[in-house]
Amino acid sequence: MSTVGQKEKKTQQRVVNLFREQLGYAYLGDWTDREGNANIEHELLQTWLKKQAVEKALISRALFLLEKTAGDQSKSLYDRNKAVYELLRYGVKVKPEIGENMQTVWLIDWKNPEKNDFAIAEEVTVKGADAKANTKRPDVVLYVNGIALGVLELKRSIVSVAEGIRQNLDNQKPIFIEHFFSTMQFIMAGNDTEGMRYGSIQTPEKYYLAWKEASPIENLLDRQLAQVCNKARFLELIHD
Repeated sequence: MSTVGQKEKKTQQRVVNLFREQLGYAYLGDWTDREGNANIEHELLQTWLKKQAVEKALISRALFLLEKTAGDQSKSLYDRNKAVYELLRYGVKVKPEIGENMQTVWLIDWKNPEKNDFAIAEEVTVKGADAKANTKRPDVVLYVNGIALGVLELKRSIVSVAEGIRQNLDNQKPIFIEHFFSTMQFIMAGNDTEGMRYGSIQTPEKYYLAWKEASPIENLLDRQLAQVCNKARFLELIHD
């Protein structure tokens, strides 16, 4: 392995530790070789909904609707992402049985950020349109209740953040892993010298933003990640 890869890996390990130790995210693991990585991890979402005392029938209907919305190939990525956002923001409206009243299943507890399950996975291998040729592996993916809401590409300090942004934009192309981005609310790229830049899906490179806020954390990348990805802040930014 070249020292280039090792330098990026060191940054990634530090960032993963920041999420775990400082921000309190659970660590799902290195998902390089894990089969079936998805932007909606059924088991994690089901587990969280059960903890919220949601009935089994409502859980299966809500999951079905979320999956259907996120995977609707008849719509553009933008329209799918917008439809998923509406389900996250306003809840999924489902009927337990035919003839019964509509109920709302909340996929995120917006009022109580700490009641949600925040987690990260690294090296998340996702199969592309051509699984052999177009598989991609985002560096870090942020999950809330099993739903992928953020993705982060990391570069070593002498490689421009623009490279990470372009990587994110490439990944959103139909021939690669466009489907994985239908749930994403925050697309991020960063390195130690320029810090972190963020946008939403399909944001052109020139419109990516830097977060500016005072903090005692010296490392620019760590500082901005700690500010934006703080549990309450992250949900507030998505919600509003």
